[in-house]
Amino acid sequence: MTDPIFPTTVATTLESTAHVVQVALSPVFLLSGIATLLNVFGARLARVADQADHVSAQLAGATDAERRRLGRRLDRLHRRSLALDAAVFMAALGGVATCASVLTLFVGALRDATVATLLFGLFGAAILCTLCALVAFGFEMLLASRSVRDRITERRASAGLPTET
Repeated sequence: MTDPIFPTTVATTLESTAHVVQVALSPVFLLSGIATLLNVFGARLARVADQADHVSAQLAGATDAERRRLGRRLDRLHRRSLALDAAVFMAALGGVATCASVLTLFVGALRDATVATLLFGLFGAAILCTLCALVAFGFEMLLASRSVRDRITERRASAGLPTET
């Protein structure tokens, strides 16, 4: 016997819709993580820009030896900014692919069509882009730590302290 107030088709549609919403939550968590990464990347890029401005300002009154040292530092800052650009681009692309996978999930549920291949591809692209963003960020972190060590060595040498090995 069917319930006249709550037909079986409505219950099935409701369950199907609830399942789609539940499945869509996984990509949303990934999107939240990507947004956090973008925030970190943006903060680091702002720090690199501030350091580049500071170094550029020092170039005006620098001697030839200081100019070479400052030029090397600007080169490192430039490489760091390129690594961060790649990280930001890949993370943003990962976010786009994540949103597209959620949209595909909803459109597929509405059309009752099999969109598993497209959904798999988009979510896979989101993961791959996020992975590439993390690799680029790791590269930038290595460049940053090398710059810190180089500055410490330069300061120790200018203070007449022995360099550590």
